[in-house]
Amino acid sequence: MSLLEARGISKRFGGVQAVTALDLDVTEGEIVGLIGPNGAGKTTAFNLLSGFLPPDAGEIRFRGRSVVGWKPHAICAVGLARTFQIVRPFPRLSVLDNVLVGALARHPRADQARARAREVIDRLGLGAKAAAPASGLTLAERKRVELARAVATGPALLLLDEVMAGLNPTEIATLVGLIRDIHAGGVSILLIEHNMRAVMTLSHRVVVLSFGERVAEGPPAAIARHPRVIEAYLGEEYVDAAPAR
Repeated sequence: MSLLEARGISKRFGGVQAVTALDLDVTEGEIVGLIGPNGAGKTTAFNLLSGFLPPDAGEIRFRGRSVVGWKPHAICAVGLARTFQIVRPFPRLSVLDNVLVGALARHPRADQARARAREVIDRLGLGAKAAAPASGLTLAERKRVELARAVATGPALLLLDEVMAGLNPTEIATLVGLIRDIHAGGVSILLIEHNMRAVMTLSHRVVVLSFGERVAEGPPAAIARHPRVIEAYLGEEYVDAAPAR
């Protein structure tokens, strides 16, 4: 069953066509990777899907309902949550209270929201930092707080915007495991990521953007060998590097 359907969505900023007639689907139970060079339109697409920008054209449906023109909080309330490329936790709030902000989107009673926030931070390995102010966290910990805040909203679909950027291999491996755990809990995922080993390992299907247009789509092994994708983004070193799923 399709969770998210985008048809012909486009966005222009002045003389720059950021996204052009993009079709994108995510079905229940999928992890879909969205890749492409810097400036390909990936984050703009996320902003359109999550209500942070209105499309100039096209249709976006979530769980069968059009969400074009909806505010981000309304889209979040029906089960589509996202993270942001640049993480900005509330620095003076504790880890628990940062995640509580997300939990309140689904649980208006403070006691229920706090219990949900506690459950999520424990699940994401942040329990020992629950009372610590976000200002003292490492980058990897801030990334996990950002992820936890989105998960606390109770999404059916989670949009992850470069949650692994800036992390070392050990930290990336930890996040890959957490994303798999979140997915196993019934959450479908659409992720933007430049770490090809991670995105190819996690994804069931990969969509490739270049200059705002979809240039390829398919299983990771096929995408890693697609001539246009190699030319536009991956480079020749990926010709024989498609990871097995």
